[in-house]
Amino acid sequence: MSLPLQTSEAPRSALRRVAGASLAGNAIEYYDFSIYGLAAALVFPQLFFPDNDPFIATLATFGTLAVGYISRPLGAVVFGHFGDRIGRKPMLVITLLLMGVATLAIGMLPTFEQVGIWAAVMLTALRFLQGIAFGGEWGGAILMAFEYAPENRRGLFAAIPQVGPATGALLGNAVFLLVTLLPQDQLMAWGWRLPFLFSFVLVIVGMFIRLKIAESPEFQATKDQGRDVKVPIASVLRNNMRAVLLVAGGFLGFGAFSVVVMTYLVGYSQKDMGIPASTMLTFTMLSFAIQIPMILFSGHLSDKYGRRGLIIIGSVAAIVAIFFMFWAVSTAQPLLVGVAYAVGFGWLYTICYGLQPALFADAFPAEVRFTGMSLGYQLANVVGSGFTPMIATWLLHSTGNLYAVPVFVAATLAISMICLVRLAVLAQARKSQEGLFDPRESVPVAAN
Repeated sequence: MSLPLQTSEAPRSALRRVAGASLAGNAIEYYDFSIYGLAAALVFPQLFFPDNDPFIATLATFGTLAVGYISRPLGAVVFGHFGDRIGRKPMLVITLLLMGVATLAIGMLPTFEQVGIWAAVMLTALRFLQGIAFGGEWGGAILMAFEYAPENRRGLFAAIPQVGPATGALLGNAVFLLVTLLPQDQLMAWGWRLPFLFSFVLVIVGMFIRLKIAESPEFQATKDQGRDVKVPIASVLRNNMRAVLLVAGGFLGFGAFSVVVMTYLVGYSQKDMGIPASTMLTFTMLSFAIQIPMILFSGHLSDKYGRRGLIIIGSVAAIVAIFFMFWAVSTAQPLLVGVAYAVGFGWLYTICYGLQPALFADAFPAEVRFTGMSLGYQLANVVGSGFTPMIATWLLHSTGNLYAVPVFVAATLAISMICLVRLAVLAQARKSQEGLFDPRESVPVAAN
């Protein structure tokens, strides 16, 4: 049996600063990712792939979207290695700066009309850098909040940076909504650049906040007690691969769900159902505003009642939600679509989503936690998020049946439910080894 790490409880003021810094940086990075997704759905096909027919142009644009997800595991390995070796804080500063520079550069790119195919090449390269930055950001932000928090509040505090996607996407949708109000010729000429240029202002603010926080006390304890490992990825592949795969499977469906409703449905509703883009962006913003307190509530409930029951309830709720949202869009009634986004994406989706960061972190020992959870999460994003818009486009084009898309998403959510339940068992087994058995999680489970 390994002994638990001995750490002193952080002062409340430090805990608040760390939670704020984790949320701020994660929100900024998700802002960058969300504005790219919106641009990919609304303007990039015409700006960077105008020679192709609409179907091929959309598919090509979503291909560049996928590149940002494909490069995430590389970022997870690189920043995870140094995050487990050097510290969480330095990696959070570097990832934020890298993301900011890449996003700013996208906002300054020439279009196909100006430089031809090189426009798409440069767009793809910058998207690749965005993915590397994000591959290290998410895990580091979660761990700073998780490792600072008391044991009985880790679900809530790990959920705080998990609010970052909703906060960043809410801001991204708000900024994009403003530029879509421009006349179409001005939007296509220069208006689309404004959200990307605005990102660098946010990065400067985020850097200022992050430079003021101290290193994670649990990471510092691993260094002080000589429990750090020289090559974290080798240790993870040798000892924790099961946990990595369960994390990947656990987020698979939730990544597919979010990217479908944030990008694919927005574009489909505008082009095929005649709902204005500004209306869809408003609905998406509404759902993100609802998500913020609901994600925190999910983390709190997991602290109070345990995680396994919420996993099952939340996964089933998400499956119901995805069919409800596609049905609402198929009616082409804006009011009904708005209700579906608020209920489906704003509430039902979050029941299981908010508890996941603490569950993922709990599955790994502190000395390889950054690498392990980041790798699993980003592998899920490659398949569940990166390729889903292309798969959705292909499914509808091949079958002519809109409901082929939610069937695919529901299948990935079912896989996630199974993986998350098994991951909860695995995490409890690991904690039991360290004398941290949680009575809320049913009965003790022997470690494998």
